[in-house]
Amino acid sequence: MISRRKFIGQSAWVAAGSFALAKSSLLNQNEIMTVNGMMPAKHMGFSLSHEHIMVDFIGADKIDPARYDAAEVFNTALPVLLAAKERGCKTVMECTPAYLGRDVKLLQRLSKACELNILTNTGYYGAAGEKYLPAHAYKETANQVAARWIDEWKNGIDNSGIRPGFIKSGVDVYPLSAVQQKMVQAAAITHLATGLTIGIHTGNGQAAMEEMRIIRSIGVDATAWIWIHAQNEKDRKLHTRAAKDGGWISYDGVNSNSISGCLEFLKDMKTEKLLKHVLLSQDSGWYHVGEPKGGVYNDYNAISDKLIPAMNENGFSQSDVQQLFVTNPSNAFSIRVRKK
Repeated sequence: MISRRKFIGQSAWVAAGSFALAKSSLLNQNEIMTVNGMMPAKHMGFSLSHEHIMVDFIGADKIDPARYDAAEVFNTALPVLLAAKERGCKTVMECTPAYLGRDVKLLQRLSKACELNILTNTGYYGAAGEKYLPAHAYKETANQVAARWIDEWKNGIDNSGIRPGFIKSGVDVYPLSAVQQKMVQAAAITHLATGLTIGIHTGNGQAAMEEMRIIRSIGVDATAWIWIHAQNEKDRKLHTRAAKDGGWISYDGVNSNSISGCLEFLKDMKTEKLLKHVLLSQDSGWYHVGEPKGGVYNDYNAISDKLIPAMNENGFSQSDVQQLFVTNPSNAFSIRVRKK
């Protein structure tokens, strides 16, 4: 049995540095942007690439910070994050976008309290019938939308000084609507200006193929793109196709009921020698704004408590686990422009 403590390592909390960053360092150093500032990607340690701390499903036209008590959210989330840290987690990519409950000051406060690296995002979520897109997303061009996201990278989010660590978008199934296509275009434009990785909630495999075509048409390499929720596509040939083209294949629905399916996916990817293109997470949490006391807040422990022991029993090595939870997230979220 592999010791999780052994392979996760002892990377310590990295304090925030200056927000100032020369363009050359974006291109030549392996760094990430956390809610507390820039840090070397090599210090990420064991990382969860897709989780949520707070989400508000009210819709873009009704979203309002007054709908929740930030102190209550903090007190609810903190022990759950600490439980993940106790199991060896060092870094969490918080995937809640703008107009869906993103609160970067809350994330920073939690990050400092639990001494976990937390990354937030820029971008808009066009899936779910476009319920979470602001009105200007329909009126503006891809370049104009991208300019908003690039501004968050340059100047911080909502006058907080906190900068995004990746781009988060979302689309439904193929074919993508015109505005969903525009959001993917805007993400590609933003990547070329910032070096931030693009993560896209994706309805099915054909939608993923369309996303790759769009970002490539703008000059972005597939290595800058994460296919979020790839587990929803049952045609594994599309997984391997996207990975061979350089994309990141994110199986981020790990829970007690999905372990066997995740193992089959991992076995396929290992057979194809594609584990270096795989990300794993739980899409778990979260404080649900609008429900009493935030409703049921699910933990982030299925990977440590269920999946890794199952991997050990099914022929996966310590090197495989290190690849999936340490090396791959570091490579995927390092800030660098990846041109086609």
